[in-house]
Amino acid sequence: MKILVINCGSSSLKYQLINMENEQCLALGLVERIAAKGSILTQKVNGEKYIIEETMKNHTDAIKLVLAALVDRKHGVIKELNEIDAVGHRVVHGGEKYAKSVIINDGVMIGLDECTKLAPLHNPANIMGINACKKLMPNTQMVAVFDTAFHQTIPEVAYMYPLPYYLYTDYGIRKYGFHGTSHKYISVRAAKMMGRDIKDLKLITCHLGNGASVSAVKDGKSVETSMGFTPLEGLAMGTRCGSIDPAILIYIMKELNLTIDEANDLMNKESGFLGVSGVSSDFRDVESAAMNDGNKRAQLAIDIFCYGVKKFIGAYAAVMEGVDAIIFTAGLGENSPRTRARICKGLEFLGAVLDKTKNNAVGICAELSTDDSKIKILVIPTNEELVIARDTNALIK
Repeated sequence: MKILVINCGSSSLKYQLINMENEQCLALGLVERIAAKGSILTQKVNGEKYIIEETMKNHTDAIKLVLAALVDRKHGVIKELNEIDAVGHRVVHGGEKYAKSVIINDGVMIGLDECTKLAPLHNPANIMGINACKKLMPNTQMVAVFDTAFHQTIPEVAYMYPLPYYLYTDYGIRKYGFHGTSHKYISVRAAKMMGRDIKDLKLITCHLGNGASVSAVKDGKSVETSMGFTPLEGLAMGTRCGSIDPAILIYIMKELNLTIDEANDLMNKESGFLGVSGVSSDFRDVESAAMNDGNKRAQLAIDIFCYGVKKFIGAYAAVMEGVDAIIFTAGLGENSPRTRARICKGLEFLGAVLDKTKNNAVGICAELSTDDSKIKILVIPTNEELVIARDTNALIK
């Protein structure tokens, strides 16, 4: 069984072809600058790159190029497209309608369109990718896997906002949470590493990258998460401000005479690491400026982020009335020992003690806590594509 995993953005597309017999990634690739000058596809097979620079007017052109690359006589990994048994599509927002992955049919397409108003920057691109695949592979089954689905187990007391109730019933305003496939994957992987049944564990999962979120996973189910109605809530991120006093928005719109779109851009594209540091949205650049240049604003951006993660860890330990493991993943979580050390400093009172030597692990699954630490501290590289492939495989069997 071979599953093609597609993750479409507005002008980009990531993909993997996975052999489900051994869960081996046969090929992975990235298409950039769709519908723009300089569009390019980069495919990797066994570490070797295959690059195609070709005009792609839309997502259909991009998918067509992806399929051609996969069957390319010299650089491809399959002989014919009918070797692809199904396509799994990442869809950012499923609202309350989709609490699990689903086989895509006409009814589902209508449902996805209805959810577009909840994720206007993401769902349209996801839908374009699905339509492109349906056009080029009309006889291949397709599955939608939602970022929000894993968090549909969050209880009402956690997902409701203290606003007039009709805003929930009539407009769907509630916490949805994101990065669900990542939080799900590392939770399952952590239970295996610990040799425990996930149904008996209380886990805090920290997906820390340019976009970042923390989740409380109890008995294998998400019970709290830091992102909310949109991915803007929660932690400070690369360019997102995270949770702030909502009255600030009203105040700055009046003071700076901002339009709704300008205010939205300020919070989503001009804040976070970039806004505080004035250096970059990339944490590596911010950290370099703090360490090498003594940039105080860069250091402040780092401190705000790490403080925020620590705050959520403490809160979620209280929500679950205990915690068995804290897990780090994604770009920062997997590759920045300094960040992990800053976050874990002072958590000894909870029983989480970081081993300085073990914490040097980068990009691998590893236990980072001391042998006598009551709470395990783990790092696990995420694999969202594998979660999508697994869900797809389970549904079409």
